[in-house]
Amino acid sequence: MVTIKDIAKKAQVSVTTVSRALNGYDDVNKETRKKIIGVAEQLGYSPNIAARSLISKKTKTIGLLLSNVTRASSKDNIVFEVLCGMNDRAGELDYDLVLFSTTPQKQKIKSYKKLCNERGVDGVIISGIRLDDPYLEEIVSSDIPCVLIDIPLQGPNVGYVTSDNVKGAYTAVRHLLDNGHRHIGLINGHSQADVSIHRLKGYADALESCGIPYNEAYVVDGAFSESGAREAMYRLYSRFPELTAVFCASDLMALGAIQAVQGLGRLVPEDISVVGFDNIDLTAYHSPAITTVNQHKYETGYQAAQLLVDMLEGRNVNHHIVLNTELVKRESVRSLTRSNG
Repeated sequence: MVTIKDIAKKAQVSVTTVSRALNGYDDVNKETRKKIIGVAEQLGYSPNIAARSLISKKTKTIGLLLSNVTRASSKDNIVFEVLCGMNDRAGELDYDLVLFSTTPQKQKIKSYKKLCNERGVDGVIISGIRLDDPYLEEIVSSDIPCVLIDIPLQGPNVGYVTSDNVKGAYTAVRHLLDNGHRHIGLINGHSQADVSIHRLKGYADALESCGIPYNEAYVVDGAFSESGAREAMYRLYSRFPELTAVFCASDLMALGAIQAVQGLGRLVPEDISVVGFDNIDLTAYHSPAITTVNQHKYETGYQAAQLLVDMLEGRNVNHHIVLNTELVKRESVRSLTRSNG
């Protein structure tokens, strides 16, 4: 294997000069740098990443830890799009991205810090973590730089990227209210998801903005799954036939809710309107096409990788990134105002 000593000998310069030229230092003469790079290419030099990491104490590798990912399925492209954004930005910044996962069983025997050290990562992005996850407290106090997705946690080595879940939910429910709906249900995720807490707040804030009392009985959990939402919708609609609309805190749950409505012999949106959240691909092709809240999934991953690298390289940046959401209006909402007018 060609080494920098071989390059130095052929270029007739010192090993230090070769090292500084290949690592981009600006104190090397332009012509000398050009000569060294030419010799390196001629000899087929490839940097020894392992040796470099021993010297710099950095591996130029960031980890993606998927913990308790319950929303990933063949119908849900969220995790994939976020991963694509991370991978693209990490590559552009000359970092490798390593994917590893964990389970509650593994967490009992292996700490967060040990897991990261074993993988040899400089920092880590965590997605899918629950508020009751045993890693959560350890992450805040750890000296390993970390970026969380969808949990606005603060700490000296912690940053986060999330969507504006309150505003997104508020916009969705206001759309229903503006179309004349007054009895609106909510199929939420679960109590240990931070996004569920914020989407519930957006729902409640929208009702309050129109002077409509919050009815706790109208709110049920669907566990971010089709089957969970389908069962939740059966219960909700059977108990409260006066409902004219339901807001679902994910598109997968919107699909499940529509299946339940159809199973009861009713129609969307003629009998009940449905709004989702996420804007997964299927919502545009479903019949009826589903009104939903778009969150920027690729951008979430892209910004998470950028933020983690900024933290690793000591840049003074905002560790808290909240991305905008937009309502995508389609066919699953019926206007009661027009119907009554």
